[in-house]
Amino acid sequence: MIKAVMVMNTQGKSRLAKFYEYLSVEKQQELIRGVFSVLCSRAENVSNFIDAESIFGQDSRLVYKHFATLYFVFVFDSSENELAVLDLIQVFVETLDKCFQNVCELDIVFNYSKIHTILDEMVFGGQVVETSSSEIMKAVEEISKLEAASNAISLIPKSASGWRSR
Repeated sequence: MIKAVMVMNTQGKSRLAKFYEYLSVEKQQELIRGVFSVLCSRAENVSNFIDAESIFGQDSRLVYKHFATLYFVFVFDSSENELAVLDLIQVFVETLDKCFQNVCELDIVFNYSKIHTILDEMVFGGQVVETSSSEIMKAVEEISKLEAASNAISLIPKSASGWRSR
């Protein structure tokens, strides 16, 4: 099971944090700080897999990828394959690149709901549900169309809006 997904910049600012188990806000912030302190102290030539039991408790692993100024981090238990989760990070970043043409930190900050929609299409309730970037993009485009259509719908039908002029 995926326990958490985090995106943070190289200064430790959290840009996305989604926890699939209930944790208080204080505990979430503590865990984010703990993850960042581990990531920033690691050399660039070491593995992207970390035993996270000291941070997240028993049976916790962490996989991360560093792209430009962002760390993409997935925390999971032993039921997930480390290489599959590393590939899931790659799919997440590729999907973001398709949406934003070379995703950057500002894209994540200003398109928060779209980022969550993409993540929800990939991981739901801690379970991986989709790993195809093109399928995720199709679903996100459909959701965007539905949102645009619902914003265009008037709450008062046109036939009823002219009743006052009678």
